[in-house]
Amino acid sequence: MLPDPKNLPSSRTILSDQWLGLLDLLKIGAFIIDRHRRIRACNQCAQVLFGLDEAKIVGRDCRQVFRGAPCATCCPYREQSTEPQELEVELLDAENHAHLVTRLTAPIYDESEDLVGHLILIQDRPSLADLLKQVRYGERSLKIILDHLDLAIFTVNRGGHVTFFNDASESITGYGREQVLGKSGSLVLGPEENGAWRTIESCLAAGRSGTTGPTKMVTAQGDIVDVKADFMPLTNDREELVGGLVTLHDLTLARRLDEVQADQASFRTMIGRDPAMQKIFEMVEQVAPSDATVLIEGATGTGKDHLARVIHAASSRRDRCFVKVNCAALPHDLLESEMFGYAKGAFTGAVGDKPGRFQEADGGTILLDEIGDLPLPLQAKLLRVLEDREFYPLGGRHTVKVDVRIIAATNRNLEELLGQRQFREDLFYRLNVCRVQLPALKDRRSDLPPMIRHVLRRLSAGRQGRPPEISAEAMEMLLRYHYPGNVRELENILEYALLTCRGGEIRPDHIQGYVHSRTDWIETCPAGQAPPLRKSSDHGERRRILEALERNQWRKKETAQALGIDRTTLWRKMKKYGLSS
Repeated sequence: MLPDPKNLPSSRTILSDQWLGLLDLLKIGAFIIDRHRRIRACNQCAQVLFGLDEAKIVGRDCRQVFRGAPCATCCPYREQSTEPQELEVELLDAENHAHLVTRLTAPIYDESEDLVGHLILIQDRPSLADLLKQVRYGERSLKIILDHLDLAIFTVNRGGHVTFFNDASESITGYGREQVLGKSGSLVLGPEENGAWRTIESCLAAGRSGTTGPTKMVTAQGDIVDVKADFMPLTNDREELVGGLVTLHDLTLARRLDEVQADQASFRTMIGRDPAMQKIFEMVEQVAPSDATVLIEGATGTGKDHLARVIHAASSRRDRCFVKVNCAALPHDLLESEMFGYAKGAFTGAVGDKPGRFQEADGGTILLDEIGDLPLPLQAKLLRVLEDREFYPLGGRHTVKVDVRIIAATNRNLEELLGQRQFREDLFYRLNVCRVQLPALKDRRSDLPPMIRHVLRRLSAGRQGRPPEISAEAMEMLLRYHYPGNVRELENILEYALLTCRGGEIRPDHIQGYVHSRTDWIETCPAGQAPPLRKSSDHGERRRILEALERNQWRKKETAQALGIDRTTLWRKMKKYGLSS
């Protein structure tokens, strides 16, 4: 027999005010009903969802407050349920506005394991699958709830040592709970010089809530993540301070959106622990504040465009225009008018003066991408801009003066073009004031692990989800591939894997087939070291092709796609190695 409602434990005993406040912080509505369906307690978030004050909720029948379909569809009392239940329902508030909410119900037991009521959690957003496994008496049940929330949470005692660390915290920080439990919270939010942990310590000492604001956190792998930490003090039943709760919010997406809106980038957006990249960063940091001309060389996809934007953002011209001209994308007869503009009557259809890209970039920075494809006549005109900062628009009679910083980028070897008389020697030496050579990704393989984590975090943030784990086999495959398309290709491979794994663990079958067929082009090496690149032997290539043919029942089209080559190339290699069905 259930106890009399008069003997039902108080709301503070079942769900203390601090936990009600915590659920408010997490935007989760919570209320408690006794065995007669009377609401005994509710938090602020529930009041907002109902559109009613606490005085109009507490003491009322839940069927009068929780209006609409939910009670008729699934009532824990009618069903005599003793297990947690989850239900997607439409809630009508006091103004008859509909809210699609997730409703979770769980039985509440007293210290004698007698059923005394039910805890109801509601959230005004899609499913909170697996949030509750069970709710029992005391703090243990609430820790289960916290561990299932898709929000990074950890608690500390009065000394600042970590006492609880949920799954989401492990995901964002890279630390396992066994590494942080009992350790100072500065291990998570350090180093201390960034001020984040000092803020939390001062809030803990004063027993007040607080926030760090946007700050940087270093993960266990050494990656830098933009986060915001909120602190809430925790007290016991005697209102004594026993510790605090910290929530970590990943600001990766917010930072990325800010950069896109501001059209700016910074050195922290570039991954580069490899010594070659560190030398580039050191040099560019010294050159960026000046107006010196910069020549960036590197293969396709190495990040030349991004580095140019970083240089602009670090210069005194950061608040002015950054203009990009792709010298290879426009027909030669249009490129001059596009770069330098034209005067009225310069050609048929020129009904008025039109400024060019150099005038648009006046006061700012212009990036001349693929400078190696610039026609020789325009090279001479560009040389004058570099020397005098003036030029004649097409068909114009008067010079136009501009104040621009010039950054040139190319994936071609300009010194070879000099020998072929396809590039002016005097222009080359004018551009070659500060020369930066970006290495291919295969030459900076130690950057692959942090880059993979960074790209997955950025892509997952755009989908409002947590980055998936990568299986050891999939990570080995990604580390052994040679990336002819460099960083851009890595991003495409990871985006495809993210789509196919659907938020779970990334496994080898989630990675595109052509990566599988080419990973053994790189020798294996001890764990933690970057494997060197080597070309495949004929024997190894024949074996790969034969295995791919057998997997695809000797169908040429599917085999070529799996190997990442066209059918003509496949036919030629089959002929070379004497392979036939």
